Amino acid sequence: MEIKNLAAAAVRIRQAAVSKERIILYGDSDLDGVSSLIILGEAIKSLGGTIAANVFPNREHDGYGITLKALDEIKPHAPALLVVADLGITNFEEVKIAKRLGFEVIIIDHHEIVQSVPEADIVVDPKQPGDDYPFKGFAACGLAFLVAKAVLGNKISSSLEQSMLELAALGTVADMMPKKEDNLAIVEQGTDAFFESWRPGIRAFLEQEEELVRENRQLALEKMIGVLNVRDVSDGHPGAFRLLTTQSLEEAQEMVEDFSKQGKIRRERVRQLAQEVRKRIASKKDELFVFEGDESFDYELLGSVASIITNEEDKPVFLFKNREEGSLGSVRAPSGFHTVHAMERCQDLLERYGGHAQASGFRLKNENLEKFNACLAEYFKTYVRT
Repeated sequence: MEIKNLAAAAVRIRQAAVSKERIILYGDSDLDGVSSLIILGEAIKSLGGTIAANVFPNREHDGYGITLKALDEIKPHAPALLVVADLGITNFEEVKIAKRLGFEVIIIDHHEIVQSVPEADIVVDPKQPGDDYPFKGFAACGLAFLVAKAVLGNKISSSLEQSMLELAALGTVADMMPKKEDNLAIVEQGTDAFFESWRPGIRAFLEQEEELVRENRQLALEKMIGVLNVRDVSDGHPGAFRLLTTQSLEEAQEMVEDFSKQGKIRRERVRQLAQEVRKRIASKKDELFVFEGDESFDYELLGSVASIITNEEDKPVFLFKNREEGSLGSVRAPSGFHTVHAMERCQDLLERYGGHAQASGFRLKNENLEKFNACLAEYFKTYVRT
């Protein structure tokens, strides 16, 4: 048994690479999305193909997923094969627009299905209807790894497979996917590969943290993820993408040092915002969920802060940043809750929502915030935690 459409995606990507068609890779800017694009890109390049563009949307300014702004920027490349990873499963209209522009669209995603599946040419998502593969907990980079292996077939070398596994492990751990079943092999083998990596970006980190690597490999891996999660975008490429793809050890050493400093600053900002949220909810302990936002909230910190608060309060946490054009939110919840289902109940109030049961996001007009809060209150009032 194999994941639905995985073989079809691999065949089409292989064909495009060998035929030297224009290929655009489009992924989320987090470590899962970045790892996915690098894995797919290395598979394509090993067959002699080229990547016309690696595209990462700016979540706060452009929105999550396939955005109209990004499509406008890449339309000069059409016709082309557009392979999107770690997003796209809720981009119904944008996929139609992409196809009208002349793109053939392949989606490789792992998020929850919302109502239906976009009309892409090929969709790989174990959670889609008709996919009987028993394990549903892949990260997008885990799926990208399986697609890349299928693309290369017997042409994949041991060293290339190991270099892809290390990225799949980083993205799987960073995205907090369950370390069991199919993911267990990816994480265990990928972690071993990580500490033997040839990548300058990883080597620079391992050299800087040589003592920590000797004492606690798991903590070292987590610290590397922290370095890669730093928000540092240059020419549209996240810092993680630049660090993991640079061929220069000297450049990698400079980035690791810089990102490490930025990481310390980010951790302090997360601490401060978490404390602000704690103050706001101190008198609301009886409420069934946390619903807080402000124009001063940094959207890029909301996921981390929501994780902290949900662990402390043992309830769903909805945090959002108010903007003139609407509010963007990040959601975290403890086990036993399904936040996508909760938002599905309130979908008429939302412009977009989606993600995972315990980690998701939303976008809505500011005038609908209070209605959304009330809708969630009604939902959680009768919700039975599983």
